Amino acid sequence: MQQQLRQLLPDGEVSPSAALALLCGSAAAMAFWKWLGKRQIQEKMEEARRTRDQGVKKMEKAVQQFREQTAAILSLPLVELAGRLREGSLSPETVLYTYVEKALEVTQQTNCLRHFIPECEEQLQEIQRRKEKGLLYGVPISIKDHIGHKGHLSTCGLVQFLNTPVQEDSVLVKVLKRQGAIPFALTNVSQSLFSYDCSNAIFGQTLNPFNHKKSPGGSSGGEGALIAGGGSILGIGSDIGGSIRLPSSFCGLCGLKPTSERLSSLCVLDVCSPPPPVTCALGPMARDVDSLALCMKALLCEEMFQLDPTVPPIPFNEEVYSSSAPLRIGYYDTDGYFPLPPCMRRAVHETRDALRAAGHELVPFAPPQIHYVMTELFLKTFFADGGRAFLDLFAGNIVDSGLKPQVNCYKIPTLWKKLLALILKPLFPRLADYLSALCGMR
Repeated sequence: MQQQLRQLLPDGEVSPSAALALLCGSAAAMAFWKWLGKRQIQEKMEEARRTRDQGVKKMEKAVQQFREQTAAILSLPLVELAGRLREGSLSPETVLYTYVEKALEVTQQTNCLRHFIPECEEQLQEIQRRKEKGLLYGVPISIKDHIGHKGHLSTCGLVQFLNTPVQEDSVLVKVLKRQGAIPFALTNVSQSLFSYDCSNAIFGQTLNPFNHKKSPGGSSGGEGALIAGGGSILGIGSDIGGSIRLPSSFCGLCGLKPTSERLSSLCVLDVCSPPPPVTCALGPMARDVDSLALCMKALLCEEMFQLDPTVPPIPFNEEVYSSSAPLRIGYYDTDGYFPLPPCMRRAVHETRDALRAAGHELVPFAPPQIHYVMTELFLKTFFADGGRAFLDLFAGNIVDSGLKPQVNCYKIPTLWKKLLALILKPLFPRLADYLSALCGMR
């Protein structure tokens, strides 16, 4: 610096003011360069933060779009969803994993699932390789615990069925897969399927998705809770004495119990041996009637009739279903045997009024001889063996707490049942009839 100053000054002497000015200028330059370096570092840091924030916002937007797409998929009725899947505007992968994600959420709240079906991914790939798309192409579907799916257990909530996986898909599952559906979950049931609740000692209690203090009904309660909670758009249940109808009522769904053997029950676990005199009927559960119709239309096909020759080869009659011709419909709001709560009577009357407004003729009638039918034809037939076949299910089993009163009632010695029925007849005639029926036909 001194040399620079000497070059600037003719006599070679360094002026103090010049030295001070040069020193200040140099310090200022160094400070400026240091500030500039920091500023550049700060700008890089800010740019990195902006890039990060932009990435976060981009992902938030993508997630939001996915959530919006998920919400849109979950809100679609089955008929529209199936149509979009077949035309290709929705992908089967997106729909499947949307419902898997929702099913996880619902079962965490209600314990409605017994098991996911991992093979659903294989079925997903299989349907995409086919040229023909069935009526249920890409539709995720849930099935009740005892409807056989290859490689998985059918338990009915009973310990003795825990060691034997199903070796072959049931006919119903085969037909669903042929129609492009993707079975993705097995749902929980009441132990032995012989209860209007939905609980068993293996997988626990299923809760109503709208009120966790209430039951979803049984025995297809897992289906009812999953569909009502939004975790499935279509399910298959079974019904002897209300096992589809009751969960549908408790969970605000539509359910159909077809005529027994209208749908194949091959490879569907029947817990009692010999089978009960009232045969089980498989049927769909969904959010609306059109979904039930689409399911029945898909199932009542040539493949089912070929796989199970015992099923009457009568396809779905679209002409009758779509007809707007006025109908003559009989109805009743009480059968004189089962007490009817006011809400159910109101629902019957509202339905009657809506049908009349649509041009149909509604005819009230009283079901005949209900007491005789229930006592002599139903109870005494169902318990012709005194409940022995039912008790045999629980040999060596842990009995679910909800079933213990029922099981203990069957265990009462026949003589005691007869004496109790005689004593209770004047005060509780229906209970007396029940106990008499439990004595069996001897």
